[in-house]
Amino acid sequence: MGETAIHPSVVVEPGAEIGGGCRIGPFCHIGPQVRLGPGVTLKSHVVVTGQTEIGEGTVIFPFACIGEIPQDLKFRGEATRLVIGARNRIREHVTMNTGTEAGGGVTRVGDDGLFMAGCHIAHDVQIGNRVIVVNNAALAGHCVIEDEVIIGGLSGVHQFVRIGHGAIIGAVTMVTNDVIPYGLVQGPRGYLDGLNLVGLKRRGVPRADITALRAAFQMLAQGEGAFQDRARRLGEETESDYVRRIMDFVGAHTDRSYLTPGQG
Repeated sequence: MGETAIHPSVVVEPGAEIGGGCRIGPFCHIGPQVRLGPGVTLKSHVVVTGQTEIGEGTVIFPFACIGEIPQDLKFRGEATRLVIGARNRIREHVTMNTGTEAGGGVTRVGDDGLFMAGCHIAHDVQIGNRVIVVNNAALAGHCVIEDEVIIGGLSGVHQFVRIGHGAIIGAVTMVTNDVIPYGLVQGPRGYLDGLNLVGLKRRGVPRADITALRAAFQMLAQGEGAFQDRARRLGEETESDYVRRIMDFVGAHTDRSYLTPGQG
């Protein structure tokens, strides 16, 4: 990992904690409540402020602003946090805000994510592992993004929306309702247009589970009765853990309704 290297132009305020092997390039500013884990790299012109913790091996590119206060008019300066996991890649002009007291107080980002240029992570968002947020996409407050989700460029996700494990959101999509695990959502006002089959195959999901997921999607799309009733029946009948993950997701509490197949 090597020794810590800090450029002479960097401002590190008293109280900041810099882990071993960090590399901090020109004109970065690190606030007094910041904790950088081992091997973190700040390329140049990066601002890290607030009560912010960044995990081992994360790399942040120029002009990102990490840990500033929420864009919420109700915020009154209460002590809230931003926690970022290990080995993330946070590209140019990305913004990530701390939480709010009403939202639980913590914005949290998992491990091994890629946050492309200009994307925004708002207050109290909870992001899992191996998530990709493409250029200029924005996540509003209180969203929950589960593991292995991809959010396409120039997309927007409404506050309190949940996006399930392995789902994919197409470019230039507005997502206003929850998205089931492995779902494919696209369109200017996003609608559920199938399953993320490419992602499932890339991850080596067994063919039997993909077949079960396809059958489950068809039942959700075209079966009899209300969406929640169809989901409950699926949960009772399926032997696939992947289908059960969808049913568990649908059965959980939500502050938004669900995107159902073909719904704009």
